[in-house]
Amino acid sequence: MDTDGTVRARAESTAPATADAVVAVAREALAASRNGGPSAIGVSFPNPDSKNWPSDWSFLSGAVGKAVPVRTLSTGNASALAEVWYGAGKQARHLIAFSLGPCISAGIVSNGVLLAGAHGLASSVQWLALNPVERDDYRRMGCLEAEGGASGIVRRLVWRVKSGDRSRVVDAAGGDFNAITLEMILNGARENDGVSVSVIRDTVKYLAMAVSNIAAVIDPEVILLGGILQSSGDLLLEPIRQECARRMPPCIMEHARIEVSPLGDDAAPMGAARFAHFGSQLP
Repeated sequence: MDTDGTVRARAESTAPATADAVVAVAREALAASRNGGPSAIGVSFPNPDSKNWPSDWSFLSGAVGKAVPVRTLSTGNASALAEVWYGAGKQARHLIAFSLGPCISAGIVSNGVLLAGAHGLASSVQWLALNPVERDDYRRMGCLEAEGGASGIVRRLVWRVKSGDRSRVVDAAGGDFNAITLEMILNGARENDGVSVSVIRDTVKYLAMAVSNIAAVIDPEVILLGGILQSSGDLLLEPIRQECARRMPPCIMEHARIEVSPLGDDAAPMGAARFAHFGSQLP
């Protein structure tokens, strides 16, 4: 990406997210860009504290054949930066970027400053506690992730079917519970599959509770929904707005815009690229 936000090349991989896979896809993008190599490299991922990722990414600059700075940040923080610089959050000084992808992520800008925290771990919204019940999966991945993340949504539909409910999603998966995906459930909800509609309705409540809790703390001008929330805005946007209206302080809800992100899946990589070159400096 150029410093003005123009995307020069992109590459994607469906391989498991390992350091080697990141190197391979970085080289692919670099080859497609034909610009002689980057001036900086940004890496974003949902959990910067994950033990599955290297603590030092400097090897990545050597892997692309040029010694340049390599900077890392969370997916949520990267998305927040991208929204302020290139998205629907331009000129906003108080912003929430909230996304449902492979994992739930969020980034917060308050008074024109990215809230990264003492160790870059702020906005770890996966761990928002939204249920007083204690469960093993809550302790492993956080309550919000366990209930509102992609795998949690699938788990809740499977649990309903195993309890006796019938869903056409199981038929679409060939009767294999392990083949059920979030996209199947979303399509099921669009086609009025009763279990899918119920599961998505409950998911919206969890997501809206999370958004409302954050909003109550920072009083945002704009809340931008990304990832699957953006690509499925036809199904999720208005229900999330309605649930937020029930749970958010009325004086905050009255002024906050809740919209889908125009950047889609590009938000995090664009924010990471911008952060690599400029840091968290905002307009």
